Amino acid sequence: MQKNQINLTGRSAIVTGGAQGIGFAIAGRLLASGATVALWDRDAEELAVAKAGLGNPDAVTTHTVDVTDAEALVRAAGEVRKLRGAIDILVANAGIAGPNHKLWEYPHAEWLRVCEINLIGVYNSCRAVTPHMIGQNYGRIINVASIAGKEGNPNASAYSASKAGVIALTKSLGKETAEYNIAVNCISPAAARTRIFDQMSDEHIHYMLAKIPRGRFVEVDEVAAMVAWLASEENSFTTGAVFDLSGGRATY
Repeated sequence: MQKNQINLTGRSAIVTGGAQGIGFAIAGRLLASGATVALWDRDAEELAVAKAGLGNPDAVTTHTVDVTDAEALVRAAGEVRKLRGAIDILVANAGIAGPNHKLWEYPHAEWLRVCEINLIGVYNSCRAVTPHMIGQNYGRIINVASIAGKEGNPNASAYSASKAGVIALTKSLGKETAEYNIAVNCISPAAARTRIFDQMSDEHIHYMLAKIPRGRFVEVDEVAAMVAWLASEENSFTTGAVFDLSGGRATY
C-alpha cells in the first residue's frame, strides 16, 4: 500500500515502548516522514535490535528507561532536548495487557502493575515532556489508549480501566495545554497481533476478533499512519480527542 507523505522534517520525537510492535512501527513511520526519534524502552537488547532495524542510526537514539520511573523519564527528556534542541512529539505507547481473569479473581499485584505501566506510565511520560513543549510553544502528544478503554473487555478489568484512564488524562491535558499550541490526542485501536498477545488467553483473543466487523485485527502500519498525521503541524486545531481504529467495533 502506498503511504501518504506526512512532513515531519526537523521534528524531534519520543516513542515510549518503541523497541517492538506498535511503537516500533510508529517510530519507522515518523522517521520516514523526516523526524528524529528517541526510543524509550526498558529492554536494552530490544532497543539495540530496534535501532539497527530502523536503518537510520544518525536519526535514532535509544534510552533504557522504565515508564514507571518518573524521575528517570525527566532525565531522559532532558537528554533528548539537549541532543536535538527540542521535543516536538511524544507518542506514549508503552503498555502491557496483563493476564485474563474475572475482577474478583484478578491477582491484586498484577492489577496494580497493569495500571502502573499503562496509566501512570503515560502520566509520567507526559509530565516529563510537557514543560519542554510549553517552553517552545509547540508540541504534539499522542497517547495510546484502546477500544477496551471505551467499551470494557470482560476478563480484562485492569487493562480496560487503565486505558479508560488514558482517555480521560488526554482530555484533561489537552485543555491544560491548548493555549501553548500543543495538541494532545489519543488513539483507541482494536487489538493488533503483536507480542502483547502472548499475555492473553486464546479465549480472550477470539473474543476480541469476534467483536470487529472488519473481521481482522488492525495492522501496526495502520496505527502508525494515523499517529503520523496527529504528530504533524497540520493537526493544528484538534486536541483532547479520541481517534478510533476499531474496524467498526466502536459505537461512540
